Amino acid sequence: MTAIETHDLTKRYGDVVALDGIDLSIREGEVFGFLGPNGAGKTTTIDLLLDFIRPTAGSATVLGYDAQVEADAVRERVGVLPDGFDLWERSSGYRHLEFAIESKGGDEDPDGLLERVGLEQEDARRHVGDYSKGMKQRLAMAMTLVGDPDLLILDEPSTGLDPHGIRTMQELVRERAADGTTVFFSSHILSQVSAVCDRVGILDEGELVTVDTIEGLRETAGAGSRLVVRVADEPTVDLEGIEGVTDVAFGDGSVTATYVEPAAKATVVHRLVENGVDVLDFEIREPTLEDLFEAYTNGDLKATDGQATKASPSATTAGSADVASVEVDR
Repeated sequence: MTAIETHDLTKRYGDVVALDGIDLSIREGEVFGFLGPNGAGKTTTIDLLLDFIRPTAGSATVLGYDAQVEADAVRERVGVLPDGFDLWERSSGYRHLEFAIESKGGDEDPDGLLERVGLEQEDARRHVGDYSKGMKQRLAMAMTLVGDPDLLILDEPSTGLDPHGIRTMQELVRERAADGTTVFFSSHILSQVSAVCDRVGILDEGELVTVDTIEGLRETAGAGSRLVVRVADEPTVDLEGIEGVTDVAFGDGSVTATYVEPAAKATVVHRLVENGVDVLDFEIREPTLEDLFEAYTNGDLKATDGQATKASPSATTAGSADVASVEVDR
């Protein structure tokens, strides 16, 4: 059974189209990243799934229930961390958790919930009005976990969190997914989505541009990985003829070979060494989700009858990169 399914889901406000005919299918137990800039329609989609607003056209089912007709059944099985939530500032963290447990009919231990989100018991005794933004986010996440929900809907869950809090949140998402919970993870922070998600949907100006794994997005975009080899002097070796190498550039004491076949890495390094080039160091730079997002939303990749059209390599291989050390035979 799919956890979330939408057909032609549309929301208009007068002449403004907030969401334009979204068709989406998310499997049970999947961590699905919902990407898009602010204003793309991510929160509108969530509000439609939870029946906070009604669609102009189309339909949605959540955990097998009609999102509009059976909204109460949906909410009983879903934990929601909304963006821009409100807490009762004159109540303690413990009181918030007790209220959530009573409301959901849960039997959780508040201290166990606090431990899972990294909030201290001493802090939970204080009024929430004294909390930092990150502490409020942790408390809201703990409340989201009450009732052992089958689906977590997290809208910008890392807001206000420090790096340690972000790691805790990511670990929690992975743990829940390993237990079979479906996680719908909406964010505009691309690195956090790529760290936890099985698949990614990119939303732009109310339209679902594409849905795929990150590796699948890279393949469609033609965004090859890059081998950067630091050398003592600029070599005169022919590397462009190596199978799987799509581009070679020299500069700043290094050779950069863009490749689409993993075996090409070793061949590049071996050819340099065989031709007497003094290789000082090397690293692999993978195309980041930021690179892919840019390729899918800036017009380089167009949607034609639901299929992405591949842009020219020069349009999709530029950009920042995550650096990972690897061995030659990786």
